[in-house]
Amino acid sequence: MVDMAAKVDGLMDGLRADLERLAAIPSVAFPGFPAEPVQAAHDLLVGLLRQAGVARIERIDLPDTAPVVYAEIPPPTPDAPTVLLYSHYDVQPPGDERLWLSPPFEPTPVEGGLRARGIADDKSNVIAHLGMLRAYEGRPPVGVKIVFEGQEEYGSAFDAYPADNPERFVCDAMVIADLGNLRPGTPTLTTGLRGAAEVTVEVRTLQEPRHSGEFGGAAPDALLVLLKALGTLHDLHGDVAVSGLRREEWTGTTYTEDEFRELAGVRDGVPLLGSGTLGERLWSGPAITVIGLDAPSVDHAASAVVPYARAKLNLRFHPRQDPREAQSRLVDHLRSLRPFGIPLTVTPGDTGPGYEASTGGPAYRAALAALEEAWGADASYVATGGSIPLVNGLAQAAPDAEVLLFGAQDSMCNLHAPNERVLFSELRNTVVAMCGFVERYAADFRRESAV
Repeated sequence: MVDMAAKVDGLMDGLRADLERLAAIPSVAFPGFPAEPVQAAHDLLVGLLRQAGVARIERIDLPDTAPVVYAEIPPPTPDAPTVLLYSHYDVQPPGDERLWLSPPFEPTPVEGGLRARGIADDKSNVIAHLGMLRAYEGRPPVGVKIVFEGQEEYGSAFDAYPADNPERFVCDAMVIADLGNLRPGTPTLTTGLRGAAEVTVEVRTLQEPRHSGEFGGAAPDALLVLLKALGTLHDLHGDVAVSGLRREEWTGTTYTEDEFRELAGVRDGVPLLGSGTLGERLWSGPAITVIGLDAPSVDHAASAVVPYARAKLNLRFHPRQDPREAQSRLVDHLRSLRPFGIPLTVTPGDTGPGYEASTGGPAYRAALAALEEAWGADASYVATGGSIPLVNGLAQAAPDAEVLLFGAQDSMCNLHAPNERVLFSELRNTVVAMCGFVERYAADFRRESAV
């Protein structure tokens, strides 16, 4: 590993240059954005894979979906395992560019790293995979399957593709590099992803607005009805009050309260919601957020009783809870309400399952050891409230494969926010860890297979 770390150090200038080239491409795969930059990012990655010694590279095209890079390196020996490497080359839209300290698609040096949209999520992890392949000159000690997705941020038909085409994705372990460390310098494996569901609730009480002086006090105000219903979703502490949503103790690592307050941008003097550990509130318990509200704006408000109001809710739930069950708990709660005797119209929306990785297998042990050696620190495990829909599809395609979630991001990198950045130390150590992982895993896999 000492020799491999030195080799990675010698590769870092080239990896940085390629990361800058990739991050300069505005590969936003959302409707309304041009498709040419997404194609350019795809083509650049195909070229970089060829330079890294990957001979078999294919393109997966699906309806209304950016191209997926699929590549394979055969196992070096019949008893070597196969590892699938996943990341994505598309990025979030930059948002309000006035909030950026530099143009979002001009990679700009910051202390210890680079700033650009998508440079952490997820182009740094694409480059980390390439770094491992370069370190082994295209001949790693394991078989490799590579999946670089081009429309992860918006979502696409590819989410269901692996389960319908499992032969392409058969492997012994997967490294899903769309995550990273809890904080810089703290090697971290993510073992759980919360599921997600959406629900819309609306209220109609009048045919049209009516003068609040003449009718207010008796005419039913739709916005008041809706607010009273939304107020039942949490208790006095801010904990979710919908029955049947799973919550468990969290035993892994989590943020300190000061770290979380800074990351979330909580104003001084404002308390956090809920009770229990941050891990329970963020990862192993439910959260309900009002993400949209249709009601008259304050600036254009008339003195009238509101006849119609609507809210969109986002539910995050325990990784092992069934998504339809979790969503139905929220729907049933809302439908059971009659605020001021008025029924609500509740419409379930999209759902996405969570995921909980098994731990303790040879791949997990190899990854844990590799992370600790690369960073020179004890490795931690966390979960995340975000979702990666493809993880479940890949797990269905290869149900016996161990799934490892780690990468070059860190939770302070401003992913999906202005001024996103990646640190070179995290990228370098991720490449070293990936090299150490495939080396250890290959050796351990052979030993266990021989028993």
